[in-house]
Amino acid sequence: MKIAIIGAGAIGGYVGVKLALAGEDVTFIVRGANLKAIRNNGMKLIMHDGVEHIAANVRATDDYAEAGKQDMVILALKAHQVDAVADELPKLFGPDTTVVTMQNGIPYWYFHGHGGEFEGRHVKSVDPTGLLGEKIPARRVIGCVVYPASELIAPGVVRHIEGERFPVGELDGSASARVTKISECFTNAGFKAPVLDNIRAEIWLKLWGNLTFNPISALSHSTLVDICQYPLSRELAANMMREAQAVANKLGIAFRVTLEKRIAGAEKVGKHKTSMLQDVEAGRGTEIDALVGSVAELGRLTDTATPHIDTVYALVKLLDRTMTEESGQVRLEKAA
Repeated sequence: MKIAIIGAGAIGGYVGVKLALAGEDVTFIVRGANLKAIRNNGMKLIMHDGVEHIAANVRATDDYAEAGKQDMVILALKAHQVDAVADELPKLFGPDTTVVTMQNGIPYWYFHGHGGEFEGRHVKSVDPTGLLGEKIPARRVIGCVVYPASELIAPGVVRHIEGERFPVGELDGSASARVTKISECFTNAGFKAPVLDNIRAEIWLKLWGNLTFNPISALSHSTLVDICQYPLSRELAANMMREAQAVANKLGIAFRVTLEKRIAGAEKVGKHKTSMLQDVEAGRGTEIDALVGSVAELGRLTDTATPHIDTVYALVKLLDRTMTEESGQVRLEKAA
């Protein structure tokens, strides 16, 4: 398959190398140092066991028209970064091009193929202008939930930490030929990519932890185990999760694990900095709207009170704005 990967960061780089090594025709659409590194040296992947792979047969460009029409486009950017490339994406689309969305949080397409009273509704916190819905029509989309952890450690170099699961699903839950083909493509590359008949339920399961631990860690500069073992922050996380569960339940979503088990799973991860905390420390924009603002929006939509979620959302949004205005970063350092 001809596959374009938008972004060669932690996840895009990991997925792209594995797909290229499996024989797929991979093009990375990247900029800056990553573009130069991949053109000169290929894309390098260091697995969790130390084994190194180099995909030397990949292409890299910052020109969407040059990349040309693709069979599959993998959106491997963070949710708040997709707007910046939306206008260019149609240059990659042929009549049957599919778009695999790998963003965390509630996606812009959530209510497309959803059915019921909210069918086709716009999720404004994720796609405020409607640009994404216009440029990336929901009919092209295959939903995907990202479970692996990896990190970009240098331009063109990704280190895999753990995980290999990328469940996929049609928005209407059907087992279509195209989603089956994508699952087989990912499986052939060494991933676990089951086809789910309810991709939204899987999105909520991952989001259940992300919407709590990410913003709490960003505000407190604490790791997962710290949050889970400190009674006050553990209870805050639990309250946010209860509110989110109430919202999800009203949208027909049932969680397959208990709240306590979800928290225990985060605790077992240990001294891990969430991606949002890493973004704050690096002075980057956060995924706060997709992870938290979207749930608050769906709470209003379903007449569900979300006071803890609303409060944490407001605080991180203010932090985000302050960092942007001051062109700064916030990092906890040892006192002299």
